[in-house]
Amino acid sequence: MSEYDDLLAFERGTRALGEISGRLGWDRETVMPAAAAAQRAEEIAAIESVLHARRVDRRVGDWLASIDARDLGEAERANLRLIRREFERASRVPAELATEIARATSLGRDDWLRARADEDFAEFKPALERILRLRREEAAALGNHGGEPYDALLDGYESGATASGIAEMFVAMRPALIALIDRVLGASHQPKRLDHTFDQDVQVRLSREIAGTFGYDFSRGRIDRSVHPFSSGSGMDVRITMRSDPRDPFNCIYSTIHETGHGAYEQGVSEKYLLTPIGQGASMGVHESQSRLYENQMGRSRAFTAYLFGRMWGVFGDFGIADADAFYGTVNRVAPGYIRTEADELHYNLHIMMRFDLERDLVSGALEVNELPEAWNSRFQADFGMSVDCPSNGVLQDIHWAAGLFGYFPTYTLGNVYAGCLYEAMRRDLPGLDGHLSNGDTAPATGWLRENLQRHGRLRGPVDTVAMACGFTPMTKPLLSYLEEKFTDLYRL
Repeated sequence: MSEYDDLLAFERGTRALGEISGRLGWDRETVMPAAAAAQRAEEIAAIESVLHARRVDRRVGDWLASIDARDLGEAERANLRLIRREFERASRVPAELATEIARATSLGRDDWLRARADEDFAEFKPALERILRLRREEAAALGNHGGEPYDALLDGYESGATASGIAEMFVAMRPALIALIDRVLGASHQPKRLDHTFDQDVQVRLSREIAGTFGYDFSRGRIDRSVHPFSSGSGMDVRITMRSDPRDPFNCIYSTIHETGHGAYEQGVSEKYLLTPIGQGASMGVHESQSRLYENQMGRSRAFTAYLFGRMWGVFGDFGIADADAFYGTVNRVAPGYIRTEADELHYNLHIMMRFDLERDLVSGALEVNELPEAWNSRFQADFGMSVDCPSNGVLQDIHWAAGLFGYFPTYTLGNVYAGCLYEAMRRDLPGLDGHLSNGDTAPATGWLRENLQRHGRLRGPVDTVAMACGFTPMTKPLLSYLEEKFTDLYRL
């Protein structure tokens, strides 16, 4: 075997162990007995200790030093690039710190759940302070390369992105979003709200059906319930979760479509890349481009909602919406709300901008954990015109900080930007797309995504992955134009 083959064989073993760790996390969120939380934290910490040791194994450094990339093909060079990047990042983080982060975030999840159930941020505060301290230590160990500590954490989710670049993008987008929101909320035509009770078991069955409609392969995946919907795994074992609400079937249906986008991306990566560095999504921003495009540009389109309207009448009977046109308005109704995952397409990015500013200040030390609830509530009032009524609708609504995912939130809006670009290119290449979607046929769209983006995995960096699929460099204009056109039409502005 060549030295590259030796390196890749070792890397496959590391990634297989990583998949096992991910499966423990999935189990924790779905079916783990409540009393097992402390033991599970130790199990995850133990695996992280083994993983970290493999990531910084001196043999990896030796292989990287001796392999000549000029002798390799495109996929092999990409694997080498990613292994080198991960080796260098992991080598900067002490093993004890990596293990302690894994333990603290596993335990923090349960503290967050209890605090959320009790509507008491104080119950979560010690865990969050510990997690934040550890992540600050990690950022310091990684180094910010002339930027700021937040950049080191953000780079773990979106290679090449910086806090200053994200902030600049948000400043440019924000006025257009707020202006459109103001016009929409002031429009004389306002779509009808749902006012009906929907059987939750029926919601789940319909959502499973729709996941299949969007190409989710159940032979390589499964759907379960969790407090916060998420996706997990890669290759031959890709799992997603959902939640339901008897008064809001869209919560179940659209969170399922969203997670199906994540799952379908992982299932769409070429099988020849299985358990290699390039055998997964290019970045969290690119991942979000898939989930948001599935959920919004396809799932909330006038064409697909006409199909969904028929299916909902078929399983629920009359639920108070007269026709497909009215249903399209109800699905896309714009209104400020507390919950990010339930936000309409116009308000969603304001949620992300708020979280980005808050967590950037937390990491820098400009904001401390004890100040977070008041900072959250004040900013939410300013951005959404609403007073936060309880912690579960405010600072305790997302699991991300409990999981230590500082630097993750801005990738959601990056995903929206990427999705806008991809949708523009998709419509250019698929002029008959609406006709297919109106019949519940997503295959042309999902096939286009699989061919142009998904199958390539991490062969290229995030921006290049999207640019190669679209034929142009990602920019905010396609997203803003899509939103302007859609909501101007829907609200008859």
